[in-house]
Amino acid sequence: MTERTLSIIKPDATRRNICGKIISMLEDAGLRVIAQKRIHLTENQAKNFYSVHSESPFYQELCEFMISGPVVVQVLEGENAINRNRDVMGATNPEQAAPGTIRKELAVSLTENSVHGSDSPENAAVEIAFFFSDTDIVG
Repeated sequence: MTERTLSIIKPDATRRNICGKIISMLEDAGLRVIAQKRIHLTENQAKNFYSVHSESPFYQELCEFMISGPVVVQVLEGENAINRNRDVMGATNPEQAAPGTIRKELAVSLTENSVHGSDSPENAAVEIAFFFSDTDIVG
């Protein structure tokens, strides 16, 4: 089934100028970038986007990290895009990620793990709509 998912290339990756490597890994996994933009999140945007984690002890640190530099937000499309994206991202903790995944090969740490991806069709729809209008998606 063809799906869409949101991908964010996080500030640690944009800072190290490795967006192209990450996009290549996503494309090599069979995902197509059908919308993309580089933005600098505001504190309000970060807090709203990650509000699901607002009660977690890492919430404030996560929000501060996500506003520390530009990010690249993308809509990816492909067969089983959500799971495919999560597979190529690897485990949240780079030390536990499989070889060849983005986080194993490119992440700095658990916090600076280079990428975010939607975890369900419902969250993908909400997350995509957070950053993109229907007219932005040209796949």
